[in-house]
Amino acid sequence: MGDKMNIHMNKLMKKFSLVILCIVLPSLLSGCLYPAEQRKENQVPYKDQIMMVQTAVNQYKSDQNGLLPIKTTEAGTPVYQKYLIDFKKISPKYMAEPPGNAYESGGVFQYTLVDVESNPTVKLFDMRIANTLQDLNIRLMVYRQSKGYPPFKERLSNDVYTLDFKKLGVKEIPTVLSPFSQKELGFVIDSNGELFIDYTPDLITALENNKHNFKPGDDIRQILVENSFFVPAYSLPYTISEDGKMPKFMTK
Repeated sequence: MGDKMNIHMNKLMKKFSLVILCIVLPSLLSGCLYPAEQRKENQVPYKDQIMMVQTAVNQYKSDQNGLLPIKTTEAGTPVYQKYLIDFKKISPKYMAEPPGNAYESGGVFQYTLVDVESNPTVKLFDMRIANTLQDLNIRLMVYRQSKGYPPFKERLSNDVYTLDFKKLGVKEIPTVLSPFSQKELGFVIDSNGELFIDYTPDLITALENNKHNFKPGDDIRQILVENSFFVPAYSLPYTISEDGKMPKFMTK
């Protein structure tokens, strides 16, 4: 009788332990099992994190006789992707570790610098945009290998076009989420077959809502940088129309 009772109690304890495990374990492991780049806190451009990195960059620059903690990039890298912050140079001496929303920590943002000559300033760009571009570039490469030329559609300026995405096998026209307006932005392609994000909608809004003295021939993308945490990564240069109201591609 005693042995049967012990066996019964052991079964009950195992079931009880299993129930407790099912309740407690998910809450303990959710932070580990949930992909780092998908955690909500790693997708938010927190001002205090940007300022923390800015302080570390300033201290590094002061200690290193004006040198900046940036990665080496290839010649010809576009300006808004050129001066990527190298967190290995400022962590842990100037900050304990990279912010959680930094790409290096599993976040979605690449920290970069603008105005490096006179006032190095920390900004961000969203790496999810880069991932979307990469996927489209693979499709574009396959198409060009088959046809010998890109699937140009509508001509927007001397050397900027929209794309015929159906020819790339894309059912719905792809877009990316703007870091400036949270609106959907499309893609354009230049005469060399290189893809870019079209920031025209954001530039229209910025020109309407901010004072400026741009003239035709000026690169007006700076108005986006000055009024946000972000840079217009993977963009072509834009200038302003003759009447000073509308953005237009700065063509060759």
